[in-house]
Amino acid sequence: MNKFTAISLFSGAGGMDVGFKKAGFNVLAANELDAYACDTYEANHPDSVLFRGDINSHTENLAKYEGVDLVFGGPPCQGFSVAGKMDAEDPRSKLVFAFANTIDRLKPLAFVMENVKALGALSKFESVRNELFRRFYNAGYSVSVMILNAKDFGAAQSRERVFFIGVRRPHTNIKIGNIDKYKKKAVSLRQAISHLGKAGTKYNSRICNAKITLATTPILRKSPYAGMLFNGQGRPLNPDGWSSTLPASMGGNRTPIIDEGHLFDNEKSWVEKYHSHLMSGGQPLQLGEAPPTLRRLTVDEAALLQCFPENYNFIGPQSKVFSQIGNAVPCNLAYAVGQAICDALNNPSNFHTPYQIQVGEMLELELG
Repeated sequence: MNKFTAISLFSGAGGMDVGFKKAGFNVLAANELDAYACDTYEANHPDSVLFRGDINSHTENLAKYEGVDLVFGGPPCQGFSVAGKMDAEDPRSKLVFAFANTIDRLKPLAFVMENVKALGALSKFESVRNELFRRFYNAGYSVSVMILNAKDFGAAQSRERVFFIGVRRPHTNIKIGNIDKYKKKAVSLRQAISHLGKAGTKYNSRICNAKITLATTPILRKSPYAGMLFNGQGRPLNPDGWSSTLPASMGGNRTPIIDEGHLFDNEKSWVEKYHSHLMSGGQPLQLGEAPPTLRRLTVDEAALLQCFPENYNFIGPQSKVFSQIGNAVPCNLAYAVGQAICDALNNPSNFHTPYQIQVGEMLELELG
């Protein structure tokens, strides 16, 4: 099997790089703006050249890698995120076009651009998608769009993301899509994190001290782990299920909540008992702060839910580390996509999956 070369853009802490390197890519160089994320990247990927700063200031540096096999990255998604304002005019939203411009300059054989599901699914962003498709087409690429969930590839987290995957024409016989073969049963949150031990112990020391207070007017849903039982946006997590999508805004009251007694001490879930009490007509408790058995997800637990290796070295203040983790692509998901691309580049063939929407042929008809 060939060892393909790659460039990483908008690299963050390097989550996608972990997956693509494991899949067999030699990541020659990377680019990232955030200083702390750069420090983390360099600490964990010393064999990749890192260009620090705005991508637009490194045009000449990146041009040295023209003809690389693959370019991958996840431009900032705050402008498209349901968790944010969903503003296509947010300056950060324009960075998807900086990614497209870099593809045009480097002319890789293939590219992967990751973003939040909304960019690939909502009509609100149709004009952004169409502009991306046109730019990629004019640069010489046929494009496929896939929406994938990390839990389908072994992560203990339900996290849907869109992947724009392009192949340079005339190599249109290479269809990136055979992702199903890399599906892996998701582990539960309990299986993923309980071996670290309780918060504050040796291997789980980086705790989040944001207070947990009960909502005076709870919003109830069928599941105890939906709705709003607590103030703030940090939802309780079910140890025997999967985590909801981890936000980049973790570190404060948006950090998910764990019932440590339920996770470690075989106690019945306080969240489930309280939810049952409310669903049966009981009054909300007026306790102020929640019971001490409830606490926030820790840094190390969040990193494992994003599938980072346990020895991954995150650098920066804890709030910045939480942000690096929340912004990352789950390493297992990147690994699956990377394996599928390696397969396709080594064994060109026509294959598709239910996730895939082919747009290249449509654009050829419209623009050709």
